[in-house]
Amino acid sequence: MSEIKQAEFVKSSQSIKECPDASKPEFAFIGRSNVGKSSLINMLCNRNKLAKISSTPGKTQLINHFLIDESWYLVDLPGYGYAKVSKSLRSTFGKMIKEYIVERKNLINLYVLIDSRHSIQKLDLEFMLWLGEKGIPFSIVFTKADKSSSGTVNKNLKQYKKKLLEHWETLPPCYLSSSVSKLSKAEIINDIQHLNEELGDQVKEQFLSKKN
Repeated sequence: MSEIKQAEFVKSSQSIKECPDASKPEFAFIGRSNVGKSSLINMLCNRNKLAKISSTPGKTQLINHFLIDESWYLVDLPGYGYAKVSKSLRSTFGKMIKEYIVERKNLINLYVLIDSRHSIQKLDLEFMLWLGEKGIPFSIVFTKADKSSSGTVNKNLKQYKKKLLEHWETLPPCYLSSSVSKLSKAEIINDIQHLNEELGDQVKEQFLSKKN
């Protein structure tokens, strides 16, 4: 089983311009507010308080970078959708997220978190279809698998997959996860490590070529 040995908070940024140098591969996590993103990140990194957990939706309002094993960045993005903030702030989040996803050249893969307890949410579906239109590589992580019956979870997953296959010929990688039981922890980390080994050198070469 793969493990993350070292995780270090680097910085929080209000825009892509404030993000760390694009010298290392990045793997970003995003989802609706209160989807369990912080819990999942903490579980993957073997840290209880690396990412701040809150019962208040919309708590993450910045782009948060964490350096993992001195090799790649894990990026915690603001949640999309409902948040107890003003409309102007929601608009700012939306612009920030889209700008980062589309323009961040060292972003290798985006992990879209979806609450497995709920049936298809229009906003989640629209967001994933937008990623497909933009050609953004992403994986789906269905969270909170331990919070509902296996029957309900499987039904919801099938609904999402069926709906996405109406638009695409193949599905992106999908994982069913639980931050409590650590379900799919090894699979997600292995996926990141594989992509890092496959594409990480390209990111570093591109950064050095631009710098020179």
